[in-house]
Amino acid sequence: MANKGPSYGMSREVQSKIEKKYDEELEERLVEWIVVQCGPDVGRPDRGRLGFQVWLKNGVILSKLVNSLYPDGSKPVKVPENPPSMVFKQMEQVAQFLKAAESYGVTKTDMFQTVDLFEGKDMAAVQRTLMALGSLAVTKNDGHYRGDPNWFMKKAQEHKREFTESQLQEGKHVIGLQMGSNRGASQAGMTGYGRPRQIIS
Repeated sequence: MANKGPSYGMSREVQSKIEKKYDEELEERLVEWIVVQCGPDVGRPDRGRLGFQVWLKNGVILSKLVNSLYPDGSKPVKVPENPPSMVFKQMEQVAQFLKAAESYGVTKTDMFQTVDLFEGKDMAAVQRTLMALGSLAVTKNDGHYRGDPNWFMKKAQEHKREFTESQLQEGKHVIGLQMGSNRGASQAGMTGYGRPRQIIS
């Protein structure tokens, strides 16, 4: 962690809540996918949150992962031959991965921030981004995904419907049920507005 002392009070409570969101079973599945997708030369991390963080921290493995989802000749991230040792270069590598993941289709809400990974602030967010990336890869089904398709949920896809002009015209004459119904409604026996109630004793 980058020269950051222990947190106390409210900060500590918030941090412990964030850490509880980290899923160790999910970590195993993600590691398995990354190794299958990128090849065994990426190695394996030590088990646990810290090991997972250290493994991904310099951004090289993440860059190889996102590159493996693209066809040859159109790799979005340049991967250095020697892993970067300087902090800002590592953070830059992670930022390049995030940019490539976003252009692949991962939504901004599923993205982690560079510091979440680099300082280990929110490793659950890192897991969320990798899950979204895996789900997209399975959904696209373009031949670049390697691994068990059951590791990730397929994203819902658009099911466009085509209507003819006559069908569209007919639809204009139908009262949707969410607007209520005009059947069975009657004002028979109602008195006019502003008249007092007739009370006969």
